[in-house]
Amino acid sequence: MEANKTPIYITRSLEPVIKRAVEQFPAVVLTGPRQSGKTTLLKHLFSDRYRYVSMEPPDVRVAAKEDPRAFIEMFPPPVILDEIQHAPELLPYIKERIDSNRNKRGQFLLTGSQNLLLMEKVTESLAGRAALLRLFPLSRREAAGEPQLPLPWERENRNESNKRPFTYGELWRNLLRGWYPELVAYPNIDSNLWHGSYIQTYLERDVRTIRQVGDLSQFQNFLRILAARSAQLLNLTDIARDLGIAVNTAKAWLSVLEASYQVIVLRPYFTNIGKRLVKRPKVYFTDVGTLCYLAGLKEPHHAAAGPMGGAIMETAVLSEIVKTLVHQGIEPRIYFWRTIAGTEVDLVVETEGKLVPIEVKLSATPRPTMASAIKRFQQDFENRALSGYVVHPGEVKLPLGSGVMALPFAEL
Repeated sequence: MEANKTPIYITRSLEPVIKRAVEQFPAVVLTGPRQSGKTTLLKHLFSDRYRYVSMEPPDVRVAAKEDPRAFIEMFPPPVILDEIQHAPELLPYIKERIDSNRNKRGQFLLTGSQNLLLMEKVTESLAGRAALLRLFPLSRREAAGEPQLPLPWERENRNESNKRPFTYGELWRNLLRGWYPELVAYPNIDSNLWHGSYIQTYLERDVRTIRQVGDLSQFQNFLRILAARSAQLLNLTDIARDLGIAVNTAKAWLSVLEASYQVIVLRPYFTNIGKRLVKRPKVYFTDVGTLCYLAGLKEPHHAAAGPMGGAIMETAVLSEIVKTLVHQGIEPRIYFWRTIAGTEVDLVVETEGKLVPIEVKLSATPRPTMASAIKRFQQDFENRALSGYVVHPGEVKLPLGSGVMALPFAEL
């Protein structure tokens, strides 16, 4: 954070969802990547009524682990317990406290940045007692201070759009920088230094906590290889061979990244339509700025015109859809579709049993030929397929034939 700056709060679209959860559940568990704004959000909404306790200081952790029941008595509800994964021993005693007054809502607000370990403990201890929510870095609309609209296929008013679309150059500057709240709130922060520090802190804290990684430099190389292969079919065997590690190690490291919300693993969509489909997943980084940093990109024109341009745009679109859904409290069901013959739709969003096909293009000049894969998908899935979208970095919104619309990224 910049020196001598008053903290800036950016309104999050998850706010009404959290407020509703606090009114309906004894506990709320808010997870997400580090620095996505979990603590800031809870303090902003509840600091007038809730005591705040961070579980990161070693002395606090020791106190919680040595005598959990006394710790809960010392910090009774309503209380915010930040980074609860550092003291999972508290969870059975939180359950005990909740069960002593089950009808009281909003007793405990818990945050955590590690999905794997935390969710396992929460499921064991707080099943039926806690609402589980996630907070990712900012969506584009949150960053711009605009109200979060439903996704295009959910809108009743199809003409409702972004008030001020990004210029092409402005869009790529934002993609290079990424959407973590601190980088958006303080535009003078050097984003390259910020991401470097973030990766290093993440490696030291989360990776070693979740799984013992003997060689952190090798793990960092794994990150860079994943970045270079973002949006491509993932072959962990090839990656393991290139790094000189076991395939099981590569699988374990990928699970660490997914558990700490650093990557999104996109799996292929399967159905019995008589075609052979590709079965390997794809991996995308949750924040497009993280991807650009790991790929060594520092200039917007290099990002837009270089070999990573398509992967960057795909990452931005996927991340925007995931954030929009998750921040409404909805579990995203997103896939890709690709046949052995090579026909591919970048993203397939399942909504209420229907399928929305989305192609992402690097060109700011949409053309009808860009919709060919979507039309093939619509033919194969007939009544299940809804209208499709070709998302691009330009400013033009226009139909590309029946059932396909070219959509500027700014209108997601």
